[in-house]
Amino acid sequence: MRSVKYTTLTVLLVLVLSPGNAFAVCKGSSLNPVDDVCWECIFPIKIGGMTIIEGDSKNGEAPSSADASVCVCPIPVMPYVRYGITASLWEPARMIETVKDPYCFPAIGSSVGGSGAKGFLRGTHSHVQGKGGEAQDASVFAQAHWWIMPFWSVMEALIDYECLEVAGVDVGYITEVDPYWQDDEMTAIFQPEALLFANPVAQLACMADAVASQYLPLSPLFWCMGSWGSAYPLTGHINDNDYVQGNAAVAGRLIYKLGREGVICDPGVWYCFCVPTPIWVKHNYRIQIARPTGDFMCHPLGRSGMVWEYLKNPPYAGEKGTEGNFLWIITRKRDCCMSGD
Repeated sequence: MRSVKYTTLTVLLVLVLSPGNAFAVCKGSSLNPVDDVCWECIFPIKIGGMTIIEGDSKNGEAPSSADASVCVCPIPVMPYVRYGITASLWEPARMIETVKDPYCFPAIGSSVGGSGAKGFLRGTHSHVQGKGGEAQDASVFAQAHWWIMPFWSVMEALIDYECLEVAGVDVGYITEVDPYWQDDEMTAIFQPEALLFANPVAQLACMADAVASQYLPLSPLFWCMGSWGSAYPLTGHINDNDYVQGNAAVAGRLIYKLGREGVICDPGVWYCFCVPTPIWVKHNYRIQIARPTGDFMCHPLGRSGMVWEYLKNPPYAGEKGTEGNFLWIITRKRDCCMSGD
């Protein structure tokens, strides 16, 4: 993970400092954690197996490992176990940018790439027009950036440090330097299981996930993303003629891809440790759009865009250059064991 971080930062510095680099059109405003984050999305909060604050009834209650009142976790030193009280909450801890302009970073309202980069890496929304102007085989393609942004750590007064992520703000992953994000066929070499789900029967099962994801997605159907389509292939190509929903699907695929590659772990699986999840647990994530136009609520992965996407990508969202480049706040479930030390 450390090597990935250093590689990413090195690439960004090279792009910024490259001579003759003409910056791409990428405008916007920096994120305001107070106004732009849906703080109601941190609920429900459980302590000792009891719900202290209820959550939004529009989002289902995800299964929790912290339903018991006490917990026991292994530790590497004597006495090799620690006891505590369980706690469960949702933390806005990550951000994902999905952009049509490579190296555009809506979170800071700036770009670190230029026309040279765009000639090699593309990010676009394309339609193939049929007779009468009707779109056929419509698809979305976007580059994506994974941000480490532990918003919740500023609220240490609520729970002890063992339930908080101690990390700084950082760019953890960018797809512009990942050749597998650009090519569906090349990616299939490293995700051969995708061939198992490229059939009508497996895709028909996604209908059940599409219905359930309006409330809580079905994590056993890991190859589905509800109303957003298939989770495979793990690239930036989405077969969807809905631009906003298509970009949300790109963000969902990045979560799965990073978990599949062991880059990230899931703190909502077990209260003792953050667990690697090569097969993702969809119901442990919620997504909220913050740019180009923000939303006041978050949604489970796969919820139909018809419910939440209206006016989220106006032609000129504030100023020219902001439309089509999205910023998503990822709120993830966290179970923990508070020892009280």
